[in-house]
Amino acid sequence: MKKLSKYLPLIPALLVVGVMMFPQGCANTTTPPSGGPKDTIPPRIVKTSPLPGAVNVPAHKTQIVFTFNEYVTVKDANNIFLSPPLEKKPKFKISGKSVVVSFESDLDTNRTYTLDITGAIADNNEGNMYEGFTLVFSTGPQIDSMCMTGLVQDCNTLMPVKGATVLLYKDHADSAIFLHRPDAAAKTDEWGFFSIRNIKDTVYRVYALKDANNNNMYDPDQESVAFLNESFQPRTVYDDSLYELKKFNMKDTALCQARKTDVELNIFREKPSKQFIVKKERVGLRTAYLTFMAPNAEVHSLSVKGLPKEKLITQFNPQKDSLEIWVNDPRKMPDTLFLTVNYDKTDTTGILKPTDEQVKLALDKNLKAELQKSSTRDRKHEDTIAVYKGTVDPTTVEQYGFQFEFKYPLVEEAWNDLTFRSVNPRQQEQVGKYKVTRDPANLRRYTVMPEEKLQPGFDYFLKLPYRKFRDINGFYNDSTEIKVTLPNDEKLSSISFELTGVKNKYIIDLLGEKRDKVIRSFIVDSDQTVLFPYVKAGKYSVRITEDRNRNGLVDTGNLLEHRQPEKVIFFKVNDKSVLEIPERTEYVQQIDMEELFR
Repeated sequence: MKKLSKYLPLIPALLVVGVMMFPQGCANTTTPPSGGPKDTIPPRIVKTSPLPGAVNVPAHKTQIVFTFNEYVTVKDANNIFLSPPLEKKPKFKISGKSVVVSFESDLDTNRTYTLDITGAIADNNEGNMYEGFTLVFSTGPQIDSMCMTGLVQDCNTLMPVKGATVLLYKDHADSAIFLHRPDAAAKTDEWGFFSIRNIKDTVYRVYALKDANNNNMYDPDQESVAFLNESFQPRTVYDDSLYELKKFNMKDTALCQARKTDVELNIFREKPSKQFIVKKERVGLRTAYLTFMAPNAEVHSLSVKGLPKEKLITQFNPQKDSLEIWVNDPRKMPDTLFLTVNYDKTDTTGILKPTDEQVKLALDKNLKAELQKSSTRDRKHEDTIAVYKGTVDPTTVEQYGFQFEFKYPLVEEAWNDLTFRSVNPRQQEQVGKYKVTRDPANLRRYTVMPEEKLQPGFDYFLKLPYRKFRDINGFYNDSTEIKVTLPNDEKLSSISFELTGVKNKYIIDLLGEKRDKVIRSFIVDSDQTVLFPYVKAGKYSVRITEDRNRNGLVDTGNLLEHRQPEKVIFFKVNDKSVLEIPERTEYVQQIDMEELFR
């Protein structure tokens, strides 16, 4: 041992020499060192200050500290959410492995607070999101003990609304949500679910917002809202073991959907309350339009300087918030039209009053240049004819027929001169009858509906003859012939609903699985069978809207009038709202509408 000990001081020097003699062994390897398996474990809290359930927490210069087992970052500061909220959002800073939350103003004394950081924190390296935590504390001697849960969904699709703010008010006045912040609040998760814990045992008015400016109050000009018809008093005492109050991985569908709710809120966008002209545009030599802030605009009179009133053709869209204007006069139009509109306009006190407003409709430079083409060489064919578009869809022709829409209103029509004919598989031709109707919501659109039942395997032709229609510009139409053949793909299916108990007017929509597009639609007001033919194999949803005012539109709600949006139900089979339709299937289902909407 004595001999060995005298060589120990030489070991570091020998190691250095070894590295210098064999540098290739570690520094110049072509395979980089492995970092080990990727970290997929989210961070976890190891300490909080104050402790959960702490009382008599100072209300002045309050700081909340969350300490984690690893270094973290704040991914979304909006998800650091204090209830009840203050005027300004909480501030935060990172200190080592801790997130320190502070407030710009003092907390209220003798009040229970919850600070939720769900969806706000991730680890610093791999970005693994922390599932969430809600810290409860009180600036008084006790903690409030009640809780509630709920669901916020879109009023039209009934899909969950993520990130909505749910508000509870002890003040039951209608103005409360406009004027001051709530007594308790929470954010919805990816499933539209919310829980509000540690609240007082009292009666609340309940609202939900898509809070665009994050001020926890309602701005009707830019935000969507939901409300409960009746006041609500919590019935559940908070307990850590309650399933609905646990924090779940949002990707775990079964766990998230198993949570029970006390209330459901259908969020909607109100019609604007103020009425005035927001946009005006001259889109042609004889064409312009006005857009109003709110629907149901009331226009009492309309005139253009230098033109008789009978020379104007006008039409509102179905919502009555956009007015198209055409000048039916062959004389040359000036570059600027001076329009006088008398309509019900909101004054400075918020009252609707008949008001004369002067509107200047000028041609912009590009449009003016387009209209001032002088040489024949520059003029296109569509500049000299009555422009229109004819369309037909094989899958909907039996319901909607052939559609024709002209660019400008017609002053001469000859719908009796159309030719409708069919050619059967043996190439035998036959002339058929048809009916023509003008769309009440669009005076430039017409539907041509065959009177005979269309047959699979037949070709159908509809011909619009030459120079039979003249528009307000004095131009005549070109001729066209449209062909359609019913689908004969044997793989296609059909969906039929035998409706009974129809006591009201209903809108029946067939949508895709994502509910983002209407494939076909029916309006019914009596017992009947609704058929959706030519359906491809796939997943579908069927939306049924109760059209209470029978206007054929899906109407929104109104907060101050305590009016919910028109009721929407998605038809379910075996508690599933998605219909899986296989190939070559005739799906038939009976629906008792009275029972469905009871």
